[in-house]
Amino acid sequence: MADRLRRSLVLSVVVLACTPFGRGPQPRFTASGDYELEIARPGGERSFILHLPPDFQTSGPLPVLLAFHGGGGNAPGFQEYAGLDAPADARGFAVVYPNGSGRFDRRLLTWNAGDCCGYAQEHDVDDVGFALAILADLSRDLPLDHARVYATGHSNGAMMAYRLAADAATRIAAIVPVAGADMTRTFAPEAPVSVLHVHSVDDPRALYAGGLGPSFPLTNRRIEHRAVAAGLARWRARDGCTGEGRKTDARSVGGHTAILLDYAPCGEGSDVALWKLTGAGHGWPGGGSILPERIVGPNTEVIAVAEEIFRFVANHARPDAPPLTSR
Repeated sequence: MADRLRRSLVLSVVVLACTPFGRGPQPRFTASGDYELEIARPGGERSFILHLPPDFQTSGPLPVLLAFHGGGGNAPGFQEYAGLDAPADARGFAVVYPNGSGRFDRRLLTWNAGDCCGYAQEHDVDDVGFALAILADLSRDLPLDHARVYATGHSNGAMMAYRLAADAATRIAAIVPVAGADMTRTFAPEAPVSVLHVHSVDDPRALYAGGLGPSFPLTNRRIEHRAVAAGLARWRARDGCTGEGRKTDARSVGGHTAILLDYAPCGEGSDVALWKLTGAGHGWPGGGSILPERIVGPNTEVIAVAEEIFRFVANHARPDAPPLTSR
């Protein structure tokens, strides 16, 4: 009887091992493309979209770009017009599109970037903690490259990229903020972070020269924008840049212009640069906006900012970054 019982138990273990149940948890990420995910955060679940490139399972450590939508937008809308997925696929990058927070589920979302914006600022939402929690969560199942973590964003999302760089500088190698200046309240980055800022002097909403901007659509809320030059001056000082802004590129399309100003040399392998546009509005260069041109000004093709993002970040890494699994 004891032998029969023993054989029965062994057979049961073998059967379980040969079934999906017996194999244990299955991988979360088995194919390239998009995944809609959630993680628990103080105050409730937060959501994001993860885009994985082809062959991510065999390509080695995976660089990652955090891409923050503009104020009033959301992750799917930004993914649609930003045009980041194709160049990310070509270069083997993962792209993370987080959703901000707001009163209306996944609509009209904002980021707490310091002195902007909306619901997230009013409720002091820990969006830096959210971004770092995403990286920690994904690194449990993906070989994320801790040395090559980058951020970009549009408008309020650009401001969020700045805050992430300032508050988590040891983890972020480079950022590319588009049409939104540095609005951080406290500025004490623990390490240099490379910055490529993209902005039109004719932006009617996030004012290049700073000052009180127009009301947000459908509201009477206005914010005082920091001048682009003032925000960049803080990063130039932190990164030890001694250049005055050497012109390294110039383009013109349809009456719009763009010049690239580089403030090198900078310290510790960092760089600060500015794509300074004219004629364009507040939209995403080479992409567009969720809002019509009568509100945000003319869209532009003078540069394709999605390509410029990957061209810039490819030159920067942070080998001494701590593991992404820790806060």
